Amino acid sequence: MIPLNRTATHPGVILLKEFIEPLELSPKVVALHIGISFQRLTEIIEGKKGVSPDTAWVFAEAFGTSPEFWLNLQANYDLSLHKPSK
Repeated sequence: MIPLNRTATHPGVILLKEFIEPLELSPKVVALHIGISFQRLTEIIEGKKGVSPDTAWVFAEAFGTSPEFWLNLQANYDLSLHKPSK
């Protein structure tokens, strides 16, 4: 469900708090391991960029999730930013 009273959590926060930090990895190591630039990964973690379908596939393979998981997080975040005015 799309949050109505707050902005949904950006997928970059989920990536950092639920995957990277529990594995005790640095973003730099993760970026090298999964084959994306450190800058791109950092921008996703900081919420400056969203998760694209290509990135969703990379994250899914790296973290044992589905690409839909990442795209759904992104869609919920995007929709929470663009709530219709009442």
